[in-house]
Order: sequence, then structure tokens, then C-alpha cells
Amino acid sequence: MTKALNIVTGLFVLLLISCGGKEEKKKEGFSYEKKEATEKVVKKAETIPASKRVDLSNKGIGPITSMALNAEIDQTMVTHGADVFKKMCTACHRTNKKFIGPPPAGIFERRSPEWVMNMILNPDEMVKKDPLAKELLMEFNGSPMANQNLSEEDARAVLEYFRTL
Repeated sequence: MTKALNIVTGLFVLLLISCGGKEEKKKEGFSYEKKEATEKVVKKAETIPASKRVDLSNKGIGPITSMALNAEIDQTMVTHGADVFKKMCTACHRTNKKFIGPPPAGIFERRSPEWVMNMILNPDEMVKKDPLAKELLMEFNGSPMANQNLSEEDARAVLEYFRTL
């Protein structure tokens, strides 16, 4: 009986030794726990939206390759341009705030006159080929600028009106 008790005690001691003291490395896997605050979080670089980006060297794609603006604003053209803008453009544009399309106020601080004229006269091709116009299309939820089939004279009057905004 003592022999059996010694064997059972020995087995019990072996069992205790085999279960304790051994550390297992925890495998990393899917976890619901929060990451430690010491980890660096890499944020995506903030980009300037196309409507706010300044690009005065881009002349756009279309019939206008060069354009010189007079220092003095032609008030007759401004009146005509304001009338054309009111009739043809206000469905999508507000002069000072973002709407379906970008606001024209301050446009010449960000775009060349040639780019603006080409966008007015040739919006279909601009959206297909001009990188800035493509980005604007995406920024404004894929709403392309409608081709209003304005004459170059009407487009120039609208441009003159934009100079007064």
C-alpha cells in the first residue's frame, strides 16, 4: 500500500511539474482589442481638392490657346455676361458658394482665362482629357458641366462677368 501511495504521489508531483512553469508565446491573430497607443498611426496625406487647387499654367483643351485680358473691365460685356450667366448657368452654379458645380467667384486666382474659356466652350472634351477637369468632375459627384453651346462672344462676356465677382 505504501508502494502504491508513493507511486500516486510521484505521478501527482510529475503532473504538477509538467503543468506549471512553462510559458507559451501567444500567437498574434485577429483580436477585438484596441491597438496600443504607442503604435504610430500613418495618416493618408491630405490633398487639396481640385476646386481649391491653384493651376494658372493649364490652358485647358479647346479652341482658346491664348488670351489677354484688358486691365480695365468692360462694363457692357459684364452686363451681357451676367445676363448669360443668369439664364444658362445658375441651374448648377452659385456665384459665391459650392452648388452642383463650383462657384465662379475668385476663379482667376486659381485658373487661367484660357482654361475658363475652354471649360465654358468645350466642357465635354475638357472632362475627358484635361486632368484638372477630370478631378473637378469627381469632386462634384460626377456631374459633368453641360455644354450650353455658347458662342465665343457670349463665353467671353461671361468671363468678363466673372472678373467682377
